[in-house]
Amino acid sequence: MKISEIMTRNVQTVQPDDSIREAAALMARIDSGALLVAEDDRLVGMLTDRDIAVRAVAEGLNGDTPVRQVMSDNVCYCFEDEEVQHVAQNMADIQKRRLPVLTREKRLIGVVSLGNIASARSDRSSSTLLRGVAQAH
Repeated sequence: MKISEIMTRNVQTVQPDDSIREAAALMARIDSGALLVAEDDRLVGMLTDRDIAVRAVAEGLNGDTPVRQVMSDNVCYCFEDEEVQHVAQNMADIQKRRLPVLTREKRLIGVVSLGNIASARSDRSSSTLLRGVAQAH
């Protein structure tokens, strides 16, 4: 089974020049602690609530600070045509609960999560991923 068959396609993103205030409001509205940062449908980073707390608030930056100033730009991802089992193993190895999904042309098209993999009913994929992610906590 391919990642494209189980991923979530409707993904909320922010742009690098959006303010961290706007990003935080979106996080609150969608009840998420992380947002993908995209520019022209290209993944350029990830912004987490921790990035805002540690890199902005703790440093005295104001809410108008652009996302690009506090986001993480080294983001792990997977491709839409990869096998679920392979991606599940990678997620376990790097201890990630979700990964952005890109086309081979590196266009952002979705996200795959622990929940997506568990819902795909692949016992081997789910147990591999759960063991790997659980080791991080």
